[in-house]
Amino acid sequence: MQGLRFLRCDAAPSSKTTEKELPMSIADTKPRREAAAQSETGITSAGKIAIADSLNAVIADFFALYVKTKNFHWHMTGPQFRDYHLLLDDQGGQVMATIDPAAERVRKLGQSTLRSIGHISRLQRIADNDAEMVAAIYMLVELRDDNSLLVNALRDVHNVCDRHNDVATASLVEDWIDEAEGRVWFLTETIGGIQ
Repeated sequence: MQGLRFLRCDAAPSSKTTEKELPMSIADTKPRREAAAQSETGITSAGKIAIADSLNAVIADFFALYVKTKNFHWHMTGPQFRDYHLLLDDQGGQVMATIDPAAERVRKLGQSTLRSIGHISRLQRIADNDAEMVAAIYMLVELRDDNSLLVNALRDVHNVCDRHNDVATASLVEDWIDEAEGRVWFLTETIGGIQ
């Protein structure tokens, strides 16, 4: 198979234009494409992979936390049902809202993100809770602890971003840390009021 051919114009704008064929294959463009990809963001290929790997694990945690939060939201019982039900609905929505921007950031880095429930389950660090019945206080404690775990995981992602000079991802992560700390605060204050 012959390589691709591009036309190049060697003439000055005011003179009669002549064209020459310049043979070039896809392989010939690889070094330029790699250099362009790095210069677009200033992040090395290894840096992009490290950031994407750490983000993908956090995205799996976001999914696990979202499902658990909604599970507890749906199965909440007791005298404070309405308040806790609404609190967990708000928190679940906030967690869900982080997933798409996180996954799109991975794609902006030129990497692949999560593809399936199985992929999520292989990467998640937040444990599922399939118990038939969980008391309201234990639901709130578990979610507080899971959000605290998420804060630490997000700080680890931020450190990876700092090492590879990825200020865009670090900026997003800072917002997600603030949101997760807010959820920890709300859950802690709620738990303190019922213990």
